[in-house]
Amino acid sequence: MSGRKALLAATASLLLGTAAQAETLRFAFQGTLNALDPYTLNETFSLGMFGNVYEGLTKRDKDLQIIPGLAESWELVDPLTWRFNLRKGVKFSNGNDFTAADVVFSAERVRDASSDLKTRIPADSVWTAIDDHTVEVKLTSPNPILHYEWDTWYMMDKEWAEAEGATKPISAKDTNPGPAAFKTNGTGPFTIESHEPGVKTVFKPNAGWWGTPEHNLTEVVFTPIAADGTRVAALLAGDVDLIDPVPVQDIPRVNADPNTEAMTGPELRVIHLGFNQMDDELASSDVKGKNPFKDPNVRKALYQAIDIEAIKERVMRGLSTPVPLLIANEQFSGSKNFTRWPYDPEAAKKLLADAGYPDGFTVGMDCPNDRYVNDEAICQATVSMLARIGVKVNLNAQPKAQYFAKVLAPGGYDTDFYLLGWTPGSFDSWNVLVNLAGCRDETGKGGPFNLGGYCNKDMDALAAKIVVETDTAKRDAMITEAYTIMTQETSHIPLHQQSLAWGKRKNVEIVQRPDNQVLFYWAKVN
Repeated sequence: MSGRKALLAATASLLLGTAAQAETLRFAFQGTLNALDPYTLNETFSLGMFGNVYEGLTKRDKDLQIIPGLAESWELVDPLTWRFNLRKGVKFSNGNDFTAADVVFSAERVRDASSDLKTRIPADSVWTAIDDHTVEVKLTSPNPILHYEWDTWYMMDKEWAEAEGATKPISAKDTNPGPAAFKTNGTGPFTIESHEPGVKTVFKPNAGWWGTPEHNLTEVVFTPIAADGTRVAALLAGDVDLIDPVPVQDIPRVNADPNTEAMTGPELRVIHLGFNQMDDELASSDVKGKNPFKDPNVRKALYQAIDIEAIKERVMRGLSTPVPLLIANEQFSGSKNFTRWPYDPEAAKKLLADAGYPDGFTVGMDCPNDRYVNDEAICQATVSMLARIGVKVNLNAQPKAQYFAKVLAPGGYDTDFYLLGWTPGSFDSWNVLVNLAGCRDETGKGGPFNLGGYCNKDMDALAAKIVVETDTAKRDAMITEAYTIMTQETSHIPLHQQSLAWGKRKNVEIVQRPDNQVLFYWAKVN
C-alpha cells in the first residue's frame, strides 16, 4: 500500500471509529425520571421521555402539527362517532402484535382512578374494537378536539400489562409502586434497557420499530443532575452531551466555550401561583377560623404585590414573557385583549386592610426546586415581595418527586399556596379551563391540577359548551368570557412563559420544540 493510500485508510478508520464512539448521547436533566408507568404523572419531562418508548394514536411533528401515529387515519362517522384505522404490522418491543384490543385496554386504563391522565379522553366515551385494526369511539356529545392531546396518551400492551400485574396505573401518590413501575414495553423507536430512579436510565434503539429512524444513536444515557453548576460543568467538561435547562445566568458562559452552545427559544409553558380556596382554614396560616384566600380581594392583593418585571429582569435574566392568562399568548388569539393586574404594593396593602388583614398574615408555600427554570428563585422572590405588604410566607421548596407527592396527596390536595407550570397538551384553552380551574371535590374529582380548589360554576358551564362548539368565533367568545371570570376573581396569579434553554455540545443535532419535550429520535451525534 502506498503512503498516500495508507494515510487515507488510517484517516477513514479514525473517522469511523470516532463516529462509532459518538453514537451514545449523554443527557442530563435537572429532575429525576421516576416510575416508568406512562399514566403516572401528567408532566412534560416524563411524558417526553416516555414518548421515546411509547406511542400514541397520533403524533406531533417538528412544528407541533398533529400527524398519524399508531392510527394511520381517522374519520368522523357522525357527530358522535369517531373511527380510527390502526397501523398494521406494528409490534411492541417484546414482540407482541399491536391491535385494537390494546387501544380499548389503554382507554380503560387511562381512566382509572389512579391515572393522572384521565382527562385525555371523555369519561363516558365507549370504545369498541371493530376488528384487529379498527377502533370506534362513541361520544355522548360532540368533541371537535377529541384527539388533540393523544400524542402523549400512549398505547399499552394489554397482554403484557396483565402478565406484569400492571392493569391499573401506578399513582404519583403511591410510595410503594411495585416492580411494574420500572419496566416498559412500547411500540416506539427506543426501549429502556435499565432504569435506576434518581441515578441513571439507559435507552437503546428498538430494532423492531415500524418507523424509519432519523437518529444515528446506538444508546442514550440519561442522568439527573440537580445542581445547576454541576450540570453546566459536566457539559463544559464533555461528560454529557446535552443538558436541560441551562440556568439563564450561565447561557453566555456556555456560548463562550468553543465546544458548546445554548439552544434558546419560546416555550408554551406558563408558570403560575395558586391558592387554597377550598378549606375553611389554612393549615399553614396564623389566621384561625377562616381562610383568607376565599376572599378575592386577598388574592388580588398578592397578585398586585408581585413585581413581574423584576422577576423577568433579575431572576429570569430577560428570558421570560409575562402573561395575563394561564395560557401562552400564542395559544389564544384573545390574549391580546387581557392585561395583568398592575404591580402596586400600596393598592395591595389597601386590599388587605379592606379584607380585614391590615397587618397581613402568615402562610406556607410549596414550590419545586428542580422542575421549572429558576423555580425556587421565583418563589424566593415572591416571598420577598409579599413580605413588603405584611404577608409572611414560609417557603417549602423541594424536589419534584416530593413536591408532587405532597400537592397531589391522597385524600385531598395538601397545599395552601403553590407554584405550578402548565403546558396544555391539546394546545387549547379548554385544557386549561378544565385541568387548572375546573371545580373539584376534596378527593380531586374534577379539575385534576386545580390544586387550590378554585370553583366557579358559570366558568365550568362555559367549559362544557366550549368543548362541543365547532364554530371558532363562538368558541373564542366563550373562552374570552371564561378567562374574564377568572381574571376578575383572581382565580390564580399568572406569572410568565418561561423560555427554553438547552445546552449541547456542538457536535449534537436535536430538534427543540416549544413544548420542551426532549425526543431522542430526532437527535444525531456527529
